[in-house]
Amino acid sequence: MVHKHEFVAHIDWKGASNGPTMDYKNYSRDYDISIEGRPIIKGSADPVFLGTDDRYNPEDLLVASLSACHLLSYLALCARKSVAVTSYKDDAWGKMEMKDGKLRFTEVILRPVVTISATSNLEKAVRLHHDAHETCFIANSVNFPVLNDAIVKHDK
Repeated sequence: MVHKHEFVAHIDWKGASNGPTMDYKNYSRDYDISIEGRPIIKGSADPVFLGTDDRYNPEDLLVASLSACHLLSYLALCARKSVAVTSYKDDAWGKMEMKDGKLRFTEVILRPVVTISATSNLEKAVRLHHDAHETCFIANSVNFPVLNDAIVKHDK
């Protein structure tokens, strides 16, 4: 496996059509994220930072990235360890606050609810969340705790 990966994203802010950044309260925070061959992601600042609430903000995307990375790491491990996952849902939550004089993320909690087949090993499925956390490269790249409060249950 190659141990170096590169990713390219293009950010396009067209807010100057509404006026340049001469006044903090009045310029557009809306932008588009494009990655070759994929749908455009409409982004903005969070409304608390004068963005719009109908577009994704960087904070949303960071929490979603952590959740998605854990999901994909977990599913890969389950497939390798013969745990048949039939459902996976997560209500991830992140907190930003002032720390060391800067507003930053201080914690993210993943709350996956996972259903596995009746014949899969429940204890193994629970343990694999720890292993997934250890292998998740997004969680390994941030400087705040990413906690996991998983529920794993058998199909009925």
